[in-house]
Amino acid sequence: MTARFLLTGVLLLLPFSALADAANPPAARSPVNAATQMVASANPYATDAGLEILRRGGSAVDAAIAVELVLTLVEPQSSGIGGGAFLLYWDDQAKTLQAYDGRETAPSAVDETLFLDASGGPRGKSDAVPGGQSAGVPGVVRMLAMAHKAHGRLGWAELFQPAIKLARDGFVVSPRFTYLISNDKHLKKFPETAAYFFDAKGEPVQPGTVLKNPALANTLEILAADPEAFYTGPIAADIAAAIQNTPINPGKLTEQDIAGYQPRLREPVCVPYRVWRICGMGPPSSGGIAVGQTLGILEGLGIDKVRPMSAEAVNLFAESARLAYADRATWLGDTDFVHVPVAGLIDPSYIASRRALVTPGSVMPDAPAGLPPGAREAYRTVEPSEIPATTHFSIVDRWGGTVAMTASIEDAFGDRMMVRGFLLNNELTDFSFAPEAGGKPVANRVQGGKRPLSSMSPTIVFDAEGRPVATLGSPGGPLIIGFVAKTLVGVLDWKLNIQDAIALPNLVYFGGNLIMERDSALWQQKDALAAMGYQMREGSLVSGLHGIVIHYDDNGGRTLEGGADPRREGTAAGD
Repeated sequence: MTARFLLTGVLLLLPFSALADAANPPAARSPVNAATQMVASANPYATDAGLEILRRGGSAVDAAIAVELVLTLVEPQSSGIGGGAFLLYWDDQAKTLQAYDGRETAPSAVDETLFLDASGGPRGKSDAVPGGQSAGVPGVVRMLAMAHKAHGRLGWAELFQPAIKLARDGFVVSPRFTYLISNDKHLKKFPETAAYFFDAKGEPVQPGTVLKNPALANTLEILAADPEAFYTGPIAADIAAAIQNTPINPGKLTEQDIAGYQPRLREPVCVPYRVWRICGMGPPSSGGIAVGQTLGILEGLGIDKVRPMSAEAVNLFAESARLAYADRATWLGDTDFVHVPVAGLIDPSYIASRRALVTPGSVMPDAPAGLPPGAREAYRTVEPSEIPATTHFSIVDRWGGTVAMTASIEDAFGDRMMVRGFLLNNELTDFSFAPEAGGKPVANRVQGGKRPLSSMSPTIVFDAEGRPVATLGSPGGPLIIGFVAKTLVGVLDWKLNIQDAIALPNLVYFGGNLIMERDSALWQQKDALAAMGYQMREGSLVSGLHGIVIHYDDNGGRTLEGGADPRREGTAAGD
C-alpha cells in the first residue's frame, strides 16, 4: 500500500466528533490572559473544576485529575475513567519533563486473529467497535494516581469532589451532547447505556436538561478513597463481566488483566526546531515522532517565510506531513513488543533526506516511507484506523508546573457499554486488523498485553533557555498530528497568538486528495493549488485544540495566554 492511501477513509470515520460541529463554523475569539495559572479544556465545567483546584493550591497534575474526572461526566463520548491517556508534565522546580503512558492494553488471551473474520480477512471496523471485544484494560486511573503520587499537592480524595458533586447535582446538557447521541446507531443496543442517554420514549436527552449520574458519583466516591479499587474488587469484576457476557461481540478481558495493568514512565521524544525544543510522547504514541518529523521537514523549506495559509504554505505543510505519516504507518508500534527506531526517525540527517523528496510548488506522485537509521525489521505500511473521539487539555500552575494531557476512549462513546456510570473504551480497534501485508508483519498487529498505536500528541515546547513556552494538543484520531503541527507553525513561525493559531483552517492530504476545512479561507487558494497538481475536496476537519502560551519578561516574570478551539465547546480560564 502506497503512502498516498495512508489516510484513506479517515473522513468517513469522522461523523460523531467532527460533523457534530460542522453546522457551526469557527467563530472569532480572543485569547484569554492570566498572570499566574490557567486551564484550557474541552468543556467549561471541566475548565472551572481545574481552575478551582489550582485556586485551592493544587498543582497542575492535581488540576488535571479534576479535569479528567469531570470530563468523564460531561464529555463521555470522548474520554473518561474507562479509557486511556498520555500525560506530559514539566516540573519547573526540579527542571524535569516526564511522560506518563496510561494507554490501554489488550487482554492476555487475544492474538492477531482478534479482528479477522471466518475467511481470515479483516472485519469491518464499524462491526467490531460495539461490545466487549474491542475493549482494552483502562489505564487512566492508575496513571493519574502514579502522577499524583509524584507531583500532587492536594489530597487525592479532594480532587474528586467537583466531579462527584456535579454527577449528583447534574450538569446542563449542551446541543453538541444531544447531537452526538442522536446520531449514534449503537447506544440503544445496550440497556444501561440507553437508559442514561435516552428517555422512556427513546428520545435523546435534550439540550438544557439537567442530567445526573448517581452511578458515576458512587464509583468516584469509591475511587476517591482508593484508586486501586478500580483494578481489584467489585468494579473490576463488573467491567470484566460486562465485557465477557455482552451478547454483542463478547470479549476476553478478565479481572486478572485489569489487576495486572501498569502505567509506564516513558522517555519523552524531543526534537530541535529553530531555537526551540518540541517535546511529545514516544511510542506507543506516534505523536511526538510524527509532529517532530513534520516540523523538521518544514524547517528547511522556509515555512516561516511564506504567508500563513497561502497556497505556498499549504503545499509545504501537506507534502511534509505526507512523509511523516508514511513513516508513522510503517515503523511505529508498542516498543514493548516491536523495535521502533525512535532515534533514527528524528535524526536530523534522516529528516534532511526526507525533506529532499519535497519540491516546493509541486505534488509528490508518492510519499513513501523511508529507511531510518537503526531500523531492524521491515514492517508493512498500513492505514491508520483511529476514530477521532478524544479530548485534550493544557494546564499551567502558579509554580510553573505544566501539563499537556490527551485522553480517549477511541470511538465516540467507546464500545457503548456503560458500567457503574462510565463508558468503556474500544481502543483495541486502534490495532491493525490485518497482522501482515505483502508477506511482512505489521508493527501495530494485535498481541496480548500490547498497547495499540496512537496519534495522541500532547506537546510542550521549550525555549533556548529550557523554559516551557507552550503546552497544547488536540483530539482528531490520526489527524491530531497535523492539527498540532499546524498550530505550532502558527505560534512559532507566524507569530500568531495561541487563539488565532488554533483557529487556522485545518487540512490533510490523503487518498490522492488535499482535504481542506469546509467554509474556510483555504478555498481562496484553490486555483493556485490546482495549478500545482492537487485534487481538492472539502471536509469537516473539526479539531479540539486547547493550548497555553507562556510569555516571559526581561525580569523572569511570566504571563499566560490561553486558547480554546472555536470548533467545539471548550474554554480557557485563569488568574
